[in-house]
Amino acid sequence: MSTSRASLRRRGLQLVWLTIAWNVVEVFVTIGLGVAAGSIALIAFGTDSMIEVFASLVVVWHTSDLNAEIRRTRRSLQLIAAAFLILGLVLVVGAVVRLLAGTVPGDSPVGIAYLAVTAVVMLRLAILKRRTGTALESEPLLAEAHVTFLDSALAVGVLAALALNSAFGWWWADPMAALAVALLAFLEAREHWSDARRTTSDQ
Repeated sequence: MSTSRASLRRRGLQLVWLTIAWNVVEVFVTIGLGVAAGSIALIAFGTDSMIEVFASLVVVWHTSDLNAEIRRTRRSLQLIAAAFLILGLVLVVGAVVRLLAGTVPGDSPVGIAYLAVTAVVMLRLAILKRRTGTALESEPLLAEAHVTFLDSALAVGVLAALALNSAFGWWWADPMAALAVALLAFLEAREHWSDARRTTSDQ
């Protein structure tokens, strides 16, 4: 392995570990705030962060053995796809229950502020990981970069839902935001599973 490639690999792992650290904190903060405010959108966002931690750990596992890297690519993408599928199913059930019950969430100013910061941090990490993944031609790192970008987009979406509920009392925006997270999770699951199949055929 060239020095340049080794440096890129180290940089990629550093970005992944930084993402893991942020998301671990994010899980506790957003789920805690979601439970306190009765917001399924915040809880959904925190649950999504758990899946992102899993995806990041899969990338670390993928790069831990250079000799097995090619063989692990397909399995890594399949694991990420399965995690997103499970997330989507859980969120759909939770959101539908909230919609049918007409559960009204409370305000969460701290949650709104935290999501604003998260959107910026995740977008920056996604850009850096995508650049590194492209240079390394690493499918799992590129997939994980896309997950991080999704986290930034979801933060904006959930932030909007919380703001609408707080400003106008649109309680249904909260479970609808959770359903949006679920839809994106299903799309991610399909995309990563397709990438895994394509990786197999290329080999």
